[in-house]
Amino acid sequence: MTRSLDLLELAARPAPGQQAPPTLPFVGLDTLWLQVTGTVCNIACTHCFITCGPKNLSHPFMELAHVRALLADARDLGVKEYYFTGGEPFLHPDIFTFIEETLAQGPLNILTNGILIDDAVAARLGALFAAGPYTLDLRVSLDGTSPKENDPIRGKGTFDKILAGGEQLLKHGINPVWTVTTVLAESGDAEGFARFKAILAERGFDRPRLKFIPPFKIGREERRGGGYGEHDLLVEGDLFEGEEHALQCGSCRMVTAKGVYPCPILIEVPAARMGDQLADALIPIKLDHPACTTCHVEGFSCRT
Repeated sequence: MTRSLDLLELAARPAPGQQAPPTLPFVGLDTLWLQVTGTVCNIACTHCFITCGPKNLSHPFMELAHVRALLADARDLGVKEYYFTGGEPFLHPDIFTFIEETLAQGPLNILTNGILIDDAVAARLGALFAAGPYTLDLRVSLDGTSPKENDPIRGKGTFDKILAGGEQLLKHGINPVWTVTTVLAESGDAEGFARFKAILAERGFDRPRLKFIPPFKIGREERRGGGYGEHDLLVEGDLFEGEEHALQCGSCRMVTAKGVYPCPILIEVPAARMGDQLADALIPIKLDHPACTTCHVEGFSCRT
């Protein structure tokens, strides 16, 4: 369990810049994330931590040759599982080639908003899921447990479209992981949880898989709900012993078309870029961004 920071402790901490950030050891590359469609997405959520959208070309699509080279490197480095994210991964014209070749060497998780998953897409995914030597998980994201919560953030009518995509997956043998960001307080409380389970049950999800994600106060979320405060930076002494095994960045790296980063949240932070190759990034990191506090305090991991 993480050691949370209480108000008295926060008040007693040195001002930012007066104490060094903690260094997180690197324990080995277990997990590789690929930002396959960069920052290009079919929707533009008002909370998006990395400001993805139809017109954001900050990180472009990854090329097939690049992905294949990374898979070869990952195999040599002993990577145990893979994640595809974006943007929206199903915008990529080579997405099914990516999926098939990745599943040949390890379990794969795909983060998607589900809107582009129609019957034909779900059927192909179901076939790959059934035939592959490793597991295929689909994480379908929402911003609330009802249209009233989700649609003002994600777009009118998106709640029903997203659930429809999940229904197609279920029809073809894949029970998705519903990933709900708790940008609204009621999303993560007991009543919201129960309401969402009831909605899913009505649509045939009698054994729903749920993951709730705390908001990171960067990207559009900083403009929507406010950013981090001056005391949100972690300092030496904040981490508990062995936290490198709990925090995802102790054993994962994110790769985009523009280079390697410590985690999926920080790809729009220029100082977070670690190099061009995976080999450049297999080192300890300084937890010197305020978003690191969210993972530490919440005990959060981007892993499924």
